[in-house]
Amino acid sequence: MRQIDALTAAVIDEAIRIHRELGPGLFESVYESILAGRLDALGMRIERQLTLPVEFDGKRFDAAFRVDMRVEGCLVLEIKAVDQLSKAHERQLITYLRLMKQPVGLLLNFSGATMKEGIRRMVNNYAPD
Repeated sequence: MRQIDALTAAVIDEAIRIHRELGPGLFESVYESILAGRLDALGMRIERQLTLPVEFDGKRFDAAFRVDMRVEGCLVLEIKAVDQLSKAHERQLITYLRLMKQPVGLLLNFSGATMKEGIRRMVNNYAPD
């Protein structure tokens, strides 16, 4: 597994590159597909549209959530194409991290004027090496 901070930096670099070339205005699914293709071309292991079950009150609810992407089995990506990120988007990613027992996630919104304003790094009990 790649070091998570280096992995995070590589994903952000690719997101910025995609945003510079394509700009805002496309559907989330387009950005997700292109980002997955770029990361795959760099040799990263990509899982897309992961279904996430939830257990509650002794019962299992399959496919309760759908996570956009997981990179190298440890970095969760939630892709957005919205006017502005909200606290609800952040809570969504934190919930995914907690339920998946994953340390770090990126919330990437491709609809801003610049990609930098659309990046949020969220952590779940993560301590760097």
